[in-house]
Amino acid sequence: MIKNDLFLRALNNETVERPPVWMMRQAGRYLPEFRALRDKYDFFTRCETPELAAEITVQPIRIVKPDAAILFSDILVVPRAMGIHVELKDNLGPIIPNPIRTMEQVNQVFVPNIQETLGYVMDAVKLTKEMLNDEVPLIGFAGSPWTIFCYAVEGKGSKSFDTAKGFCFSNPIAAHTLLQKITDTTILYLKEKVKAGCNAIQIFDSWGGMLSPVDYQEFSWKYINQIVEALADETKVIVFGKGCWFALGEMGQSRASALGVDWTCSAKNARYLSGGKITLQGNFDPSRLLSPIPIIKKMVHEMINEFGKDNYIVNLGHGILPNIPVDHAKAFVEAVKEYK
Repeated sequence: MIKNDLFLRALNNETVERPPVWMMRQAGRYLPEFRALRDKYDFFTRCETPELAAEITVQPIRIVKPDAAILFSDILVVPRAMGIHVELKDNLGPIIPNPIRTMEQVNQVFVPNIQETLGYVMDAVKLTKEMLNDEVPLIGFAGSPWTIFCYAVEGKGSKSFDTAKGFCFSNPIAAHTLLQKITDTTILYLKEKVKAGCNAIQIFDSWGGMLSPVDYQEFSWKYINQIVEALADETKVIVFGKGCWFALGEMGQSRASALGVDWTCSAKNARYLSGGKITLQGNFDPSRLLSPIPIIKKMVHEMINEFGKDNYIVNLGHGILPNIPVDHAKAFVEAVKEYK
């Protein structure tokens, strides 16, 4: 039995004494303990070494004390397992030296054997569960098929992903073939994560907001929904689409257990658009953690009042920034725990 099950109870739509709290990217760059490991080991070494991934996952549980842990990994382990070469360059982010631009390249991408290609992630899950010792639940995650597709086709990060969008519109058969392969791989991957011990799953659609509402349905949501449907009987699934407020209506009718909201959508609008029943997660602007601590605490309490304490998980509206003082991250979590 998990000692602090507040997060799981909120996902179950149960009445809670206060909402649970965790932060996207909480296992990461704002912590000096994380930076010490980053200076010793390159990125994919940290992802692929279960002992390092587990240690990084548990660091914020010891230091910041949120109500859930999220496994340290990366969304790009999935395309790497599918035969797409990914490099991480300092200050540039992910680079795919041979981006996918033709049907011939799409045909070379394969749905892998998960244990053979991503077994190290399952080992990290098992080791993390041991280290957590049932203190808090563990969240596993994956990128949405559209978000993975964006990197695979664009070849790097982008402000608009015009090349990825252009590939969808000029070569839709190839685009849908690739999106389906990513979806099939992601389903297999997340099912293994649940078997290994993850208590819930989050799907990150970081670039969904780049699409129009009509194109979002065709190139992103229908693939995310396949994943939700495949996992809903086995675990709780949270869908977070950055900039995707326009899709909250469809998302709210799905079998997802919760929907992440970014800071550009108010609590009132998010409740209205999603149908008012589903658990919502979010949506503190990560930059706001640079505010003085008393203001952070005041704003967190106001945010909880706006969303309501039930059917709600306190989080940021995107990942925590590397320049956030640890005391400010702690204050964010403490504000939730102090909520009456």
